[in-house]
Amino acid sequence: MKFNNVFIVDDDKIHHFIIKKLLESNTIDIESIFFENGLDAINDLKEKISNCGILPDLILLDINMPILDGWQFLEEFIRLETNTTHDIVIHIISSSDNRIDIEKAENFKNVVGNYYVKPMTSDAIKGIFL
Repeated sequence: MKFNNVFIVDDDKIHHFIIKKLLESNTIDIESIFFENGLDAINDLKEKISNCGILPDLILLDINMPILDGWQFLEEFIRLETNTTHDIVIHIISSSDNRIDIEKAENFKNVVGNYYVKPMTSDAIKGIFL
């Protein structure tokens, strides 16, 4: 699947920088919007849905964030998704390789594609986008 519009939802500015550099070095040309917490991303999605805006094709989601964490984001997203027919793929990108988190992601298998452990690598980015 080709992704054009991507949300990166992560409170780690260094991770934002790494993602930007990996996209650049692999000549992956996408529209990306960065959010530092799940609440800002959910609010932006709601606004885009209600105004028929351009929705993301892909969301790269961290788990551990302030205000609204990744799990809470997913719960809100599931409630939202019933309002749209646009397919949005979500991949979790977390610093946690904890079995509990990986198993918890399985509870969201209807909306979560893959679970990646930080730091993101060029191979992981190629796997997602190419």
